[in-house]
Amino acid sequence: MPTAANLLAIMPFPDIDPIAFSIGPLAIHWYGLAYVAGILLGWAYARRIAANDSLWPGNASPISRTQLDDFIVWAALGVVLGGRLGYIFFYDLSAVLHNPIRAVEIWNGGMSFHGGLTGTTIAMIIFARRNAIPIWSLFDIVAAVVPFGLFFGRIANFINGELWGRLTDVSWAVVFPTGGPFARHPSQLYEAGLEGIVLLLVLAALVYGMRALKSPGFVTGVFVCGYALSRIFVEFFREPDAQLGYLLGTNWLTMGMVLSSPMILLGLWAMLRARRQAALQL
Repeated sequence: MPTAANLLAIMPFPDIDPIAFSIGPLAIHWYGLAYVAGILLGWAYARRIAANDSLWPGNASPISRTQLDDFIVWAALGVVLGGRLGYIFFYDLSAVLHNPIRAVEIWNGGMSFHGGLTGTTIAMIIFARRNAIPIWSLFDIVAAVVPFGLFFGRIANFINGELWGRLTDVSWAVVFPTGGPFARHPSQLYEAGLEGIVLLLVLAALVYGMRALKSPGFVTGVFVCGYALSRIFVEFFREPDAQLGYLLGTNWLTMGMVLSSPMILLGLWAMLRARRQAALQL
């Protein structure tokens, strides 16, 4: 059981300014740079995957680089609008209903991954239909590159000293400026490692090693299931949102767990569907 003495003895949060640099009166925040880095690196990686015909069904890529260039705007809008609306709906609805102007106060609150995922999914469906692209193949190529954004986003959360973890006395614990005087799990880094690095490597192995794109929907299923399992695991170390706390009178159930749990079933369904479709084509 952690003691107060132990919790106070762990290393303090590194003094990193949330503002990366300024251009005149314009302040450029690390969080904004994280979004830009995630989208640009994901776009570059997606173009590389799309250009490799041997990875795709029939040895022909169903999406061109030009189409990916057009889609990046759709993806950015889906992430930002969906992420903000998702945060409002899942985490801050009562406050927004009381004060509607809060909905556009992006500095007051934040973004929701599950909302961003929903927004991007809607954008992908519309874009695929307009451009005659197989929807599951577009899902797959986007799923393969999303971990870039997850990694940089969680690193930015750490730099901002937000979304910190629960109290602990482990040797790598951190005292966050807004987390009280006690040490906490750096849960943002746990998520960056699992949702970012590990998931990216797993998906890359599927794409290049197992040629999983030849079974449309399989990569998507692995991503959805992998993210959900990673998020649920880290939620046991992450402090729940203050305005919600633990749910249903428990001391462990969080909104992140509730939103992620159905994703496991959805991911498994997508993988089974992809395998079934591949078997029918043999």
